Amino acid sequence: MRKDNEPYSCGLDAAVDVVGGKWKPMILWALHEGKTLRFGELRRQIAGVSEKVLIQQLRELESDGIVHREVYREVPPKVEYSLTALGDSLNTALVPLGLWGDEHMHQVIANKARAEEAAAVAG
Repeated sequence: MRKDNEPYSCGLDAAVDVVGGKWKPMILWALHEGKTLRFGELRRQIAGVSEKVLIQQLRELESDGIVHREVYREVPPKVEYSLTALGDSLNTALVPLGLWGDEHMHQVIANKARAEEAAAVAG
């Protein structure tokens, strides 16, 4: 139950707020196990994300204390991203979700295909 002075109703609400969206879990996974990646390396590991969206998502994760951004004063500028201890713990919490996805991926795909077919027939 949400209290009047608290922004979240429960822990799951807070976690989903931090990791919500299509790209944030993919960013977290790319940075797992202590990896430190430059922006370009991170973008190559996350197929389909635009530069603008990746920058936005990284900024949000940084402001939430999940990702650390290290800027090196070099020419050309060098920026590296890594997980904070908080981000690492969040990534650990996401492992069971990823395992669930691996186990049920074919069923999820089949269900989505059936739903699209039904919508095409109805529409």
